[in-house]
Formats: sequence, C-alpha cells, structure tokens
Amino acid sequence: MPATAVEEALGTGRRKSSVARVRVRAGSGKITINKRALDDFFKVQQDRNAVVSPLEHCEARDSVDVIIRVHGGGTTGQAGACMQGIARALLKHDSDLSEKLREKQFLTRDSRMKERKKPGLHGARRGTQFSKR
Repeated sequence: MPATAVEEALGTGRRKSSVARVRVRAGSGKITINKRALDDFFKVQQDRNAVVSPLEHCEARDSVDVIIRVHGGGTTGQAGACMQGIARALLKHDSDLSEKLREKQFLTRDSRMKERKKPGLHGARRGTQFSKR
C-alpha cells in the first residue's frame, strides 16, 4: 500500500438518473455490485468494460476489492455511475493517481440528461403528425 493510501475509501458516482456508492479496499481484485458478481450484474461487455476501465488504467485491477451499491436508471447509466464512483474512490485510496484518472476524464461528471417533455408535443421535440385535411 502506498504512503498516501487509505484503508477503505468511499466514492459516489452519478450518470443520468443512476447513483453508485463505491467502497474500495486493498484486496485481490473482486468486484461486487449489489451483492452480485460483475459478470452477473452487467450482461453487456461494453458495460463491464466501462466499470473496470479506471482500475485497468491505474493498473489496480488485481490489488483492490470493489463493493458497489447502485440504483436508478438503466444499465448504461449504472455502468457510467460505477465508473465515476470507482475513480473517485481510487483517488481517495491513493492520491497519486490523480493525473492518471484525469487524463481519461474518469473524474468528470457526464452532465447529459434526458430532455423534458413539452406540453402539446409527443415527446421532448416530436410534434403531432401533420394532416392536410
């Protein structure tokens, strides 16, 4: 464990309407999401890759255990929330990783949200079908 390391670090990640609370501690590389394994929780490979990307980039995949509680939104939003939460927790766990995490923008919140529905329209922008007669 590096000199600037903490035993157990907490991080919160958000994406769309998903919120992930992440706990990182020294270990063997086990990732648990809502008391389930990573491969069991995220069925799509793209989502699994997003979750482990901060760990892979910092070369900490096999040296820390990650416990995540995530709720809200869909699978892509939850994967993005987990990614940001892991990055924030890694930063608290080892403050030397700041530059590595920032260069791939793992610490930046993706602020894109769903646009609200407007009155008189079918969705945010879709209007009614035009009728000539």
